[in-house]
Amino acid sequence: MEVISYSVTRTAQTEGVGHVELHRPERLNALSKDMLLEIGSAMDAFERDESVRVIVLSGSGKGFSSGFDLKDQMQRNPKGPQVWKEILDLDFNTTMRFWRCPKPTVAAVHGPCVAGAFEMALACDITIAAEDAFFGEPELRFGAGIVTMLLPWMASPKHAKRIILSGQDRVSAALAMQMGLVSEVVPTGEHLSAAMRVARNIARMDPDLVQQTKKAIQRTYDIQGMESALAAALDIDHSIESHGSPDKARFMDLARAEGLQAALAWRAQRFEAE
Repeated sequence: MEVISYSVTRTAQTEGVGHVELHRPERLNALSKDMLLEIGSAMDAFERDESVRVIVLSGSGKGFSSGFDLKDQMQRNPKGPQVWKEILDLDFNTTMRFWRCPKPTVAAVHGPCVAGAFEMALACDITIAAEDAFFGEPELRFGAGIVTMLLPWMASPKHAKRIILSGQDRVSAALAMQMGLVSEVVPTGEHLSAAMRVARNIARMDPDLVQQTKKAIQRTYDIQGMESALAAALDIDHSIESHGSPDKARFMDLARAEGLQAALAWRAQRFEAE
């Protein structure tokens, strides 16, 4: 098995399966710009390599990922439509790599998988979740928009609106399974081995047959206009972030003055327990 380490991701390849591991365990694998670029580079390499037939995505440490890196955003303090467009387009296009990839993609999820990370797991063809995994879209609770609006395509409108509009971020693996957001729930600690087993079995099939069949499935969503709807939602998020929300401004000001944990505590105390 060949293992290649980037700075914030690691990749490996064995038995026809390419593995991308998010590797910032000290930051709960928060999706920084460097990580997004490294994911894109790894996907380029695996898509070109004919010996790789399936791609697995997982996270190291205590969870899959806490989502897009708020600390990085706090420090960079981006302003203006063009700057925000570049940031959000990178987020969106990296997430959609897993949906658009001609080869099957499998997410192996444990612990936190929220916001942009949740969208990345949704973009994978198959999602295996450990019992300790939890999901959500908390963005509206601190004045941000949704970058990749995949959730309404994966769940019923009632479930999608409940999660997004109320900013839920603790949807359990069992409930996510009921909603159709994950493919399978396995005992805690077995998410990666289960995902690799699924991937290896897919890799043993005729790769052209598998890829053409994935293409046929994706065509169903194309006909329904999913890509157009996602592009329109991204345009709305461009506007949201470039104009700025008072809640987002307050959150970021507090984070810069007192630290990210203080800002997260401020966000939490504004809302009643559900």
